[in-house]
Amino acid sequence: MTSRLEMLEKLIARGAQDPFVHYAYAMELRGLGRTADALDAFDAVRKRFPSYVPTYLMAGQVATELAAHARAREFLTAGLAAATAAGDDHAKSELASALATLPEG
Repeated sequence: MTSRLEMLEKLIARGAQDPFVHYAYAMELRGLGRTADALDAFDAVRKRFPSYVPTYLMAGQVATELAAHARAREFLTAGLAAATAAGDDHAKSELASALATLPEG
């Protein structure tokens, strides 16, 4: 386990309220190749901090890597709504592009 992962786990265990800490934990898992764990962690971020827009694109990408296309579509679609609510046109564009690349079904 990396020291960065351990540090993030400790912060989360202490009740960190900063969505970036939870997002960084999911990203660290992804970077370590723990893709399924990363997707679960992104899902936890989404549930706890639904307006944290960066979560959705990364979760969609991870779900796509796992060939979980329906789950990727769910994340990306929810991300479009969150980005729209936040007025984040850049994120909306990235999410829409990612959504357009998903296979049908």
